[in-house]
Amino acid sequence: MTTASPTFTLKRTGEIRAISLDVDDTLVDYSTSSRAALASMVGNADAWTLWQRITDDHCTRLLAGELQYETMRNIRTRAFFAALGEDLDQAEATRREMRRQEVLADGWSLFPDVVPCLEWLRATGLPIAAVSNASGRHQRVKIAALGLAEYFDTVLIAGEVGAAKPDRMIFDTACSDLGVPLTETVHVGDRLHADAIGARDAGMRGVWLNRQGPREGAMPAGISTISSLAELPELLVCELSTAHA
Repeated sequence: MTTASPTFTLKRTGEIRAISLDVDDTLVDYSTSSRAALASMVGNADAWTLWQRITDDHCTRLLAGELQYETMRNIRTRAFFAALGEDLDQAEATRREMRRQEVLADGWSLFPDVVPCLEWLRATGLPIAAVSNASGRHQRVKIAALGLAEYFDTVLIAGEVGAAKPDRMIFDTACSDLGVPLTETVHVGDRLHADAIGARDAGMRGVWLNRQGPREGAMPAGISTISSLAELPELLVCELSTAHA
């Protein structure tokens, strides 16, 4: 799928020949749909922080091989309601989780800046990877359902790779699939530590997509920041200059 791409020269770190993108809350407005799905299950989204913490814990256990993908989400749902003081049996946990997943899928949507940015990136000829910390194959269903699959040369899912950002392994695997060194790849994502700093520490160029706008304090060294994917082409054009052979 990858075609011959132009060579770009990054002023400080050398040539850039590929782009890597996070998925949830970078391309897909996951938090909005996930909050709505949680509200459908408990009546409100007040327990969002608790849900995130329990989800992160169970995804970590999944990656460690302590849980199976087929049962993890039901186990998580039972743990969540137990933390709220309600002991669910397996059948009731399954019923509530299935309802949550239905609402979640119905609410999937792309941010408005996504397709124009992906079209621009594809027009450059640079190979593109999707690198997601999702726990299972439902992420591929989401990517396909939203029309994103056609833009990617490779898709890396943490639950399939066995490592999650900021672990260098998942970045290494993405760049290996693209046939481009880490040092010649830019990674963009909405999580400062997992995406931008993790990519930087792996040897890539890290770009933090902070849709909430500027934050107080200095940015970590070696990290660029944007507030919209609409700013990514300008960032790359300003930072990169075409190298003529």
